[in-house]
Amino acid sequence: MSKGNKDLLKHIIGYCNQIGEAHSQFGNSYEAFCSNSVYRNAVAMCVLQIGELSNHLTEDFREATAGDIPWKQIRGLRNVVAHEYGNIDEESLWETITEDIPVLYKFCTHQIEMLNDQNQDTSPNLKMGM
Repeated sequence: MSKGNKDLLKHIIGYCNQIGEAHSQFGNSYEAFCSNSVYRNAVAMCVLQIGELSNHLTEDFREATAGDIPWKQIRGLRNVVAHEYGNIDEESLWETITEDIPVLYKFCTHQIEMLNDQNQDTSPNLKMGM
């Protein structure tokens, strides 16, 4: 994985965390989500940013991991949030942020951990136990 992809995945993780923060702040309930425009806007902006970042991942990476993460659908949702915000189905967005974002978070953290492990294994100056 390229350093650029790694940096993008770190940013995606950051937006996943912000969605989690919004859940904590607003009570993590569907009713609160539907009734509070600030809550919806906060998570929608994070979803938009995740879609934008995913578009900058290398095509090779997206193709290699398409079986794990639906990158095309993530970019598609970004377009809906950006261009058709008034038409977003609240239930679909809620499902995305409660079911799909945790999967994306785990995937991204796993990819970064794998890269970090690879770099540690090949580093000639690695000292065990540090």
